[in-house]
Amino acid sequence: MIFMDKKFWKNKNVLVTGFEGFLGSHLTKALLIAKAKVIGLDIKTFRRQTMLNPQDYKRIIVIKGSVANRKLVREILHKHSIDVIFHLAAEAIVARSQQNPLCAFESNIAGTWEILEAARQQGGVQSIVVASSDKAYGSHKKLPYREGTPLIANHPYDVSKSCADLVANTYSHTYNLPVAITRCGNIYGPGDFNFSRLIPDAFRSLIFNKKLEIRSDGKFVRDYVYIDDIVAGYLRIAEQLRKSKLGGEAFNLSDEQPLTVIKLLKEINQAYSGSKKLDYKIMNTAKYEIRKQYLCSAKARRILGWKPRYSLKEGLLKTGKWYVQYFKQT
Repeated sequence: MIFMDKKFWKNKNVLVTGFEGFLGSHLTKALLIAKAKVIGLDIKTFRRQTMLNPQDYKRIIVIKGSVANRKLVREILHKHSIDVIFHLAAEAIVARSQQNPLCAFESNIAGTWEILEAARQQGGVQSIVVASSDKAYGSHKKLPYREGTPLIANHPYDVSKSCADLVANTYSHTYNLPVAITRCGNIYGPGDFNFSRLIPDAFRSLIFNKKLEIRSDGKFVRDYVYIDDIVAGYLRIAEQLRKSKLGGEAFNLSDEQPLTVIKLLKEINQAYSGSKKLDYKIMNTAKYEIRKQYLCSAKARRILGWKPRYSLKEGLLKTGKWYVQYFKQT
């Protein structure tokens, strides 16, 4: 269950960029439950791999296109009198960003300034939440990362997120636009169809009795957060942004329980309902990835009253059951 202020959301015109993606689809479903009027923008639409169902689509104004398309974005804000924006659209795959940095920069940086500039010119938007990443911090020796930790990214995906953060900060402080930033730990849960990510790939490997290939040496450290907790955090920021004067603020969302890849695989093994044990191979081929990275969420707890409701064990149990059902049906 996701806690939200349903009175706040009822009949609000909400633009969700990247609405068919992993986080976007979960967030969109929560907004529909709260009877918000969702306008969904995505570069792909009506894709097969999404958490949205045909009944959901009947209640969404679906718009196909790029968030970097200036004319389209401005038309959307003008036509639909947008109250709240969740800007999630981005190139989210690190490997693809390394192979095609210009694509990542256009989507993640230009897409952000197009959304914010359109909101500035249109006026009337009450809350804008921009999805950033823990990668925006770059690599630091002092852990965990706090919101005041400098943004010193070095590689294409990480830099694109750092730049988007700074653009959002500019629009808040220069133009008083009501925009806040989220930086999350590794998000997992039902409906993540990106099998280049560790958790989806691990469950798929278990279900099909295949050997999992680990890109790193197995000792990389990350924090993992269940999807419903992240959705609750996004909603809470949007609800509180204007009332609590959160413009220009960034919030880390983490379970604050970092662990190594090998430890995570043991947790996944325990969560899996089948009798098989996960077989894996350490490839140690990862490049341009940060060895230790995790977040402190004290600010979100203090200001938003947010904290994760799901432990890693609970989240993995729910996730594993979902993947078992999903692969039975495909």
